[in-house]
Amino acid sequence: MTEVNKIKVGIIGSAGYTGGELLRLLLLHPAVEIIFAYSKNCAGKYVHEIHTDLYGDTNLIFTNTIHIDIDVMFLCNAHGESKYFIENTELNPETHIIDLSQDFRWIESPHNFIYGLPELQREKIKAAKNIANPGCFATSIQLALLPLAAKNLLQNPIHITSTTGSTGAGQGLSLTSHYSWRNNNLSVYKPFEHQHLHEIGQSIATIQQDFDQPMYFIPQRGSFTRGIFSSIYTELDLSIDEVQEIFQNYYNTHPFTFVRSDSIDLKQVINTNKSFIKVQKFKENVFIECVIDNLLKGASGQAVQNMNLMFGLDESSGLKLKGVGF
Repeated sequence: MTEVNKIKVGIIGSAGYTGGELLRLLLLHPAVEIIFAYSKNCAGKYVHEIHTDLYGDTNLIFTNTIHIDIDVMFLCNAHGESKYFIENTELNPETHIIDLSQDFRWIESPHNFIYGLPELQREKIKAAKNIANPGCFATSIQLALLPLAAKNLLQNPIHITSTTGSTGAGQGLSLTSHYSWRNNNLSVYKPFEHQHLHEIGQSIATIQQDFDQPMYFIPQRGSFTRGIFSSIYTELDLSIDEVQEIFQNYYNTHPFTFVRSDSIDLKQVINTNKSFIKVQKFKENVFIECVIDNLLKGASGQAVQNMNLMFGLDESSGLKLKGVGF
C-alpha cells in the first residue's frame, strides 16, 4: 500500500493512556498514517517526551491544531467531553469518528454512532460512519455473557465481580490511583450501580430481547496497573459440555476471543488485544472467567479493530501483539 492510499488518522486527547496506546499501535500499523496528535496541554512537545517508550519510534509533535482532511478521528477525551467536542468543532463530514468515551454508547445517542463491540456487531461496524467504543468493564463482562444471551439462556440473576488495574481510572491523579494507596491494596467502588451496567444490559437485550434479569455487579480496584479479571456466575440447567460447545461455536470466527480449558490469568493477555474465557460448572451454576487488557481490548486495541473493520482491512491488522508472559 502506498503512502497516498494509507488511512489518514488524527487523535484527540493523545497525551493520555488510551491516546498513548493508540499512538503505539498506529505507528506500527501497515495501513495508517498519523496526521496529527492533538493535545492542548502538550502542544509543541515531542510525543516521545510524554510517551517516553516511543523514543526512537517517532518525531511526531503534539499539536493544538485540528486538521480536517483525515479519514478517521479517534476521540480519547474524558467522559462528557466528546459530545461537546463534536457539537462545537467544525469537522469534515466524510471523516469517521471512533469515540473511546461513554458519550455515545447508548442506543438513543445522536450523530449515528454504532456500538463497537465486534463480537456483537461486526457487520454493523463494517458499514458504520461513527463508532462508540465499548467500556473496559463492559467489554470483559459482555464477552463472558454474549454466547448465553444468543441462546436465550440468561434467565436467572447474574452475579459479577470484576477487578481492574489503576490505568482504568485515567492519567489524572487521585487518592485511589496514587501508588502509595493502590499498592498492596484492594477496594470496592460503585457496587451495584456502576455506569457500565447500562451498556451491558443494552447489548444483551439486542440478542436476548426478553432479558430482564438483575445483574449484581461488584467492581474492584486491583493492586496492578493494567488488566481486567471478571468472574461471573448464574444458574443454568445445562451440562458443562453443552456450555463449552455454545461458547466455542459463538467465538470460532472471532480472531481475538478464545475459550480456554486450562487456567487463565491476566499476564496471558496483558499487552494484547486478546480476551481469554474459561467456563466451568458448579452444581446448578455456570461460572465464567474472562480476562482482557483494559487499555487494549478494553479501549485502544478494540478501537483499532473497529477501524480495521470500517475500512475493509483484516480485522487483526496492526494488532498481532505479544503478551508480557511473565
